[in-house]
Amino acid sequence: MKRPVVVPRQESLMYPIVKNPFVHNLQFSTLDMIRIALMSVTIAPVRLVSLALLFGLAWLLAAISLAYRTPEEKEKPLAGWRNSLRPLVVFVSRCVFFVGGFHWLTVKGEQHTAKEAPIVALAPHSSFLDALVIVYLNLSTVVAKKETSLAPVIGTLIEYTQPVLVKREDPNSRTNTIKEIHKRAHSGGKWPQIIIFPEGTCTNRSCLINFKSGAFYPGTPVQPVIIRYPNQFDTVTWTWEGPGAFALLWYTLCQFYTSVEIEFLPVYTPSEEEKKNAALFASNVRAKMAEALGVPVTDHSYDDCRLMQKAAKLKLPKSAGLVEFMKLNKKLGLKFDHANDLLDKYYAIAKNSGGNITYDEFAKYLRLPKSEALEEVFNLYDRNGSGTIDFREYVIGLSLISSPENTEETIKFAFQLFDEGNKGYITKEELSTILHGAFNMDGLDAEVLFDEVDVNEDGKICFDEFKSYVDEKPEYLPVIKEHMKIKTNHYDFEDNIGSI
Repeated sequence: MKRPVVVPRQESLMYPIVKNPFVHNLQFSTLDMIRIALMSVTIAPVRLVSLALLFGLAWLLAAISLAYRTPEEKEKPLAGWRNSLRPLVVFVSRCVFFVGGFHWLTVKGEQHTAKEAPIVALAPHSSFLDALVIVYLNLSTVVAKKETSLAPVIGTLIEYTQPVLVKREDPNSRTNTIKEIHKRAHSGGKWPQIIIFPEGTCTNRSCLINFKSGAFYPGTPVQPVIIRYPNQFDTVTWTWEGPGAFALLWYTLCQFYTSVEIEFLPVYTPSEEEKKNAALFASNVRAKMAEALGVPVTDHSYDDCRLMQKAAKLKLPKSAGLVEFMKLNKKLGLKFDHANDLLDKYYAIAKNSGGNITYDEFAKYLRLPKSEALEEVFNLYDRNGSGTIDFREYVIGLSLISSPENTEETIKFAFQLFDEGNKGYITKEELSTILHGAFNMDGLDAEVLFDEVDVNEDGKICFDEFKSYVDEKPEYLPVIKEHMKIKTNHYDFEDNIGSI
C-alpha cells in the first residue's frame, strides 16, 4: 500500500514518551539466579519466618490498641493509652522491613507537621512495599479500599492508621471520601496527616501518571514526598504486567539488602485558583514531583489498567488497551464505558493481525475492495504513518467521526445518494450499482453486504436499517464522505485532533 507523506498535522498526535508504565520485566543475570538459588535455601526462609513473627506481634499490639472502642472513639483520633502504644507498633513494623532486607533507608528533606501540611502526596507508587514509607511516617492515616481493612493481620494494621476507606460498591463513596478527607484536613492538626498515593495504581516509576484529585479538593497545603529504589536489580516494582506479589517478595528476601530513598519536598501551598480547581492543583504538584524525580508526566491512569485487563481477556496484547485515557477524556469527552465498548469493536477487526489493524484487515472488516478512497480513510486513522492502526488511533478516529455533529446529516445525505428517486428505501440493484462504480465491488460481495443491512429481509433497505448499520460500523462514514466528496460544515477532523 502506498504510504502518505507525513504532513505537519500528524505531529499533533504525539504518543506518550513512556509507552507502557504498567509493565515490569525482570532480567535475570547468571549471578542473580545463583544468588536467588542459594539464598532461597539459606537466608530467605529465616527472613520469612521472622517476618511472620514480627507481623504477628505488630498485629497483636494494634489489635490491643483498637479493642473495645466505642462508636464515639472511632470518630476521633486515637488518644490516651491507645495512642501511647503507637511508638511500639511503629518500631515493630520497622523491624518487619529491616529483617526483610531493607537496611539502607535514606531520608532527604524535612517532614512537616499535620498542622503545616495536612496531606502527604506520595509518588511514584510502584509497589506494595511502599508501605515502608507509611511506617516511616508513623503509621499515619491512609486512604484505602474497604476490602483491605477486612484482610487478616494486615487489615488490623490498616485499621490502626484510622484510614479513610473507599467503598467501591457504594455509588456515593467518592463524595463521602472527599468529605472525610476535607474534614480531617481542616481539623487544624487534630487528625494525623493523611497519606495518599494520588496516582491510584502502581507503575514502573518511568513517569508520573495522572494524579487523582481527591488529595487536592480540600485546598490545603500538601507535602509532596517522592520514593526511589536505587537498586541495581529491581525486585520491588509490582505492576499490572510482570512478576506477581509473592514472587517479588521472595526475590526481595533473596537480596543481600534493598535500598530505599525518601525525599520530602517543600510544602506546596495552593493559590486561590488552585483551591478552586483541584485538577489544576494536582497537575502542578505532579509537575513539581516529576521535576525532582527527573521523569516525564503522562495522562495514563487507572482506567488504562482496566482497558489493559480487558484487552488481555480478549486475547490481545495487554498494551493494546493503553490510550492515555485521561487525555482522551479531556480532549474528546470520551467516557470509560464507551472506550470499553470500542475495545470490543477493535477486537473484531484486529484479532487476527497481532493486535493492530492492518489495511487488509480494515478492508476485510468493511467488506470493501482496496481503493484510493479506502486508503485515504485508513490514513485518517493511521496518524503516525506506521501502516497499522492501534487502539489509541482507532478510539481517536471513531470518537471524532461518529460524533452526533458529524454523523446525522452525513447519514441522511448518503442514504439519499443511494436512494434513487427518493423512494424511501434502497434496492439491492441500486446498492450493487453504486458500490461497483465507487469501489469496484463485485456483485456477490455487494449482495452479502446488502443482506447484512437488510435486517428484516424484505428485499429493501429503509433509512432506519441504513442508519443502524452505519451506527454499528461508523467506519463507513469517512468512506462514504471520501468517495462522494460530501461537503459538510460540521465537526472538523483536523482542527479537533488538536494537541492529542
